[in-house]
Amino acid sequence: MWNTVFPYLLSGISVGGQYALIAIGYTMVYGILRLINFAHGDVFMVAGIIMVYMAASGVPLWLCIPLVLALTALIGFTIERVAYKPLRNAPRMSAMISAIGVSYALQNLVLYITGGLNQLYPTIPWISQSVTVFGATTKIVTVVTPFLTLLLVIALVQLINHTKIGMAMRAVSRDFETSQLMGIRINRVISITFVIGTFLAGVASILYFTNYTTVIQTSGAMPGLKAFVAAVFGGIGSIPGAVVGAFIIGIAENIIKGLDIMLFKLGLIHGPLGLATFSDAFSFALLIIILAVKPTGLFGEKNTDKV
Repeated sequence: MWNTVFPYLLSGISVGGQYALIAIGYTMVYGILRLINFAHGDVFMVAGIIMVYMAASGVPLWLCIPLVLALTALIGFTIERVAYKPLRNAPRMSAMISAIGVSYALQNLVLYITGGLNQLYPTIPWISQSVTVFGATTKIVTVVTPFLTLLLVIALVQLINHTKIGMAMRAVSRDFETSQLMGIRINRVISITFVIGTFLAGVASILYFTNYTTVIQTSGAMPGLKAFVAAVFGGIGSIPGAVVGAFIIGIAENIIKGLDIMLFKLGLIHGPLGLATFSDAFSFALLIIILAVKPTGLFGEKNTDKV
């Protein structure tokens, strides 16, 4: 039984780590701006497209990776300055509509460039190789992802808790207006938040597309939605919550994908039930249940409006 379950568990932990890196971007932006950046999943997809075209143009892979991460962070910075900064004092709905507009703009730009054809992601040496772990054969990237995710999360938490810019981020997330009055450069803090979030999405794209080797204009939609669900599930605005929520969703959806095989080997069913079809639906059903029971999410704090 363990030999059947373990590959799905390992894959779930890996996918959960990738969702976590995307979810952190959602939760950081929401924590400071109270804005859901609906374009975040598409930035993740664009990072994959940049890697495809950069590798195809002959740039060495060892150089492609840092360039992709830098360009992804630059895209995040540009989106914030062009689409969100002018709407800083506008109603929150305006910024949300702008985010949706940026999402569709990125998708259509990639559709125009690629002609809607699947783009083959380049094979990255070492992490694309196969390895056997406790009898399960998988790619090295599957094993590396959770460790790299936890390392990046620890580094981010240290940045937020022990640096000047981190202190500014915490202040702005607590009270936007008072932070301005105290002399904190709000625009700088917000830009850095977007840069960090999109940088992590760039890392997630390298890990994700090494496993799922084709990129298309809609490739960021489902991972982006699931990462958003993870952020809300864990308590949007909470980085630990986003990470825990992402791992739970990643593990659960992969276990569901292998549920037919597990039940068959246990002799509980005699043919496929097609339960893998519901692996995506599970994430959203879980979100509905959690929000009905605990609207703030697992680690979310209840906001009390002062009168």
